[in-house]
Amino acid sequence: MSTAALLSTDTIEAHAPSMVSNVLTLAWRELRDSLRARSFLLYSLAFLALGLGVSYVSAAGTGSLGLSGFGRTTAGLINIVLLVVPLMALSTGASAIAGDRERGMLLFLLAQPVSRLEVLLGKYIGLAGALIACVTLGLGACSLVLAWQGGTTEPRTMLWLAGLSILLALSMLSLGMLVSALARKASVAVGTAVFLWLALVFVTDLGIMAGTLALRLPVKTLFVLTLSNPLQAFKMWALHSIDASIDVLGPAGLYAMDTYNDLLPWMFGASMVAWIALPLVATAFFFRMRSPV
Repeated sequence: MSTAALLSTDTIEAHAPSMVSNVLTLAWRELRDSLRARSFLLYSLAFLALGLGVSYVSAAGTGSLGLSGFGRTTAGLINIVLLVVPLMALSTGASAIAGDRERGMLLFLLAQPVSRLEVLLGKYIGLAGALIACVTLGLGACSLVLAWQGGTTEPRTMLWLAGLSILLALSMLSLGMLVSALARKASVAVGTAVFLWLALVFVTDLGIMAGTLALRLPVKTLFVLTLSNPLQAFKMWALHSIDASIDVLGPAGLYAMDTYNDLLPWMFGASMVAWIALPLVATAFFFRMRSPV
């Protein structure tokens, strides 16, 4: 082996532990600051309150009193997760870089012996840990109360919902950080994140419906458009995982069941992973190109 190759190998081995240490240090800072924020407790309590509220409503719908089982509660929580988790993750990611840039903290961080990639990874891992803790704490507390007071149904559906909610949160966090890397002010980044949330939750569905009626899109195209929306991919995957009828999504759901029945979990997973990875890669590119001030 040549001397240059040996030096290159030694350099990689010397820098690898330093990079991991820097990323973990930055991640711990972000996680600690996020957990201290009042919004963390509020989101966790909101998950618990909404979960128990949905359970009571589900039980009342069957003519009984008290808390219903995990299955009905999970089905009701899907729509709540679709509203709360994307807004929480988008707003969190949107303020991550733009907020530090506006306060001058980003310039201070980059003046330290850390690279921009380390700063970005540290922020993402730390904020992801806070979001995971929020979702786990809220849904976990709801599950414990349901197990104590509710029926004896299998709680695996709630575990599935928690896992899928975490994937949705990570994808929306990546998108929010991309917005944050492009914006110079935190207020602009958060405002853009709220607009994206409205577009993904409401405008996209209405646009697909209007386009289907006006352009008479084939059902295959309709399914592809639905799958490209991370919120719809989450919803279809969640319904599929609790053995609910996916035809509640209309023609696209029926086409998916008839054509890709066994492949649907892989397709949903690929869509969610793409929404996690691609915006994060784009964030790394723009974060490297933009000035820290």
